[in-house]
This record gives sequence, C-alpha cells and structure tokens, in this order.
Amino acid sequence: MTIPVRARSWWESSATFKQCTAEKVAFIALAEADLLLTVVAVFAGFTELNPFVKFLLAVPALLVLIKGILPVIIAWIIPGRLLWPSIAALGVVFALNVKELIVALVH
Repeated sequence: MTIPVRARSWWESSATFKQCTAEKVAFIALAEADLLLTVVAVFAGFTELNPFVKFLLAVPALLVLIKGILPVIIAWIIPGRLLWPSIAALGVVFALNVKELIVALVH
C-alpha cells in the first residue's frame, strides 16, 4: 500500500525564491533597468517606438504596475531556470537601448 504524497499548495510551490535566486534577481534587475532607461530616454526627449509602452507612459501608475511590479511577481512564480530566455532577451534589448542612447547623445 502506498501512502499518498500531500499535494503542495500554490504558495508552497511558488514561494521558492531561495532557489535560483541569481536568475530571479537578474531578471528583476534587467526589467527594472529597462524601465529606468525607458523613463530616462523619454524625459531626455527620445520617442518610445513600442506602442504598448508608449500607452503605458501616458498612464504612469499602469507603467509602474506592468513594468515595475509584474517582473517581481513573474520571478516569484516562475522557476529560475525558465527565466533564462527572458534574461537573455532583456539583456540584449537593454544593451541595444544603451548603445542607441549613447550614439544619439554623442551626435
């Protein structure tokens, strides 16, 4: 006779922030850096090309919710190993945005 294993609750299964902490911190840091870079670039007079982010910039509370708080919730719920594609994409986007900002400021 086998003893059934108690099913883990949502909270127990998702609240594993101590596992893969480096990946989760990297994901959150890149997301927040992207938010900061977006705000700085717009205030410096640059135009946001993404129509969704352009809409979010018109509603600051929604911008903070979507680009500020949502990455923390995602990192809390998603296992760290599954964040690697997003970390890579965010890193590339951030690096390209910094490059474009520097090029624009130099010229």
